[in-house]
Amino acid sequence: AMAHSFPKSEIYSLFKIIVDAKTDRVVGCHVATDGAGEMIQGVAIAVKMGATKADFDATIGIHPTSAEELVTMRSVSYKYRDGVKVED
Repeated sequence: AMAHSFPKSEIYSLFKIIVDAKTDRVVGCHVATDGAGEMIQGVAIAVKMGATKADFDATIGIHPTSAEELVTMRSVSYKYRDGVKVED
């Protein structure tokens, strides 16, 4: 996360966006870091409004913040098909 760009930072972060590959809709998000509550509230609004991964990608991140990670993720880490993790 961006926090690692700053000297003397010991904050570790985890960000995960869960996307329905068929519709591109963001259906969930995990955030574990300082200030996660502030970040996840905005994500919750986007999810409730039906935001897609393309919508997230088209959003400009607030720099320099950890929340910026939510709109700069570009590569798929892994996929599930019919409840089973698959390697593509």
